[in-house]
Amino acid sequence: MPLKYVAGRPEFVKWTGWFHGILFVAYVALILAAWQRHRWPFIRPFLLGFASLIPFGPLLLEKRLAEWESK
Repeated sequence: MPLKYVAGRPEFVKWTGWFHGILFVAYVALILAAWQRHRWPFIRPFLLGFASLIPFGPLLLEKRLAEWESK
């Protein structure tokens, strides 16, 4: 966003937006694949998906995810 408004370069927003969208879709696909492979209860992928809406949310759940995997 700073490049769009300060530098007057809106094309950077287009490319970073596309990249961000592709990464988000990949993240959701990986959550679904892990859910299927590890047979998690519904709450785990739900929490991971919800955390993706909060800035740095997945990083906050990383410790919990490690606890889930060690069981």
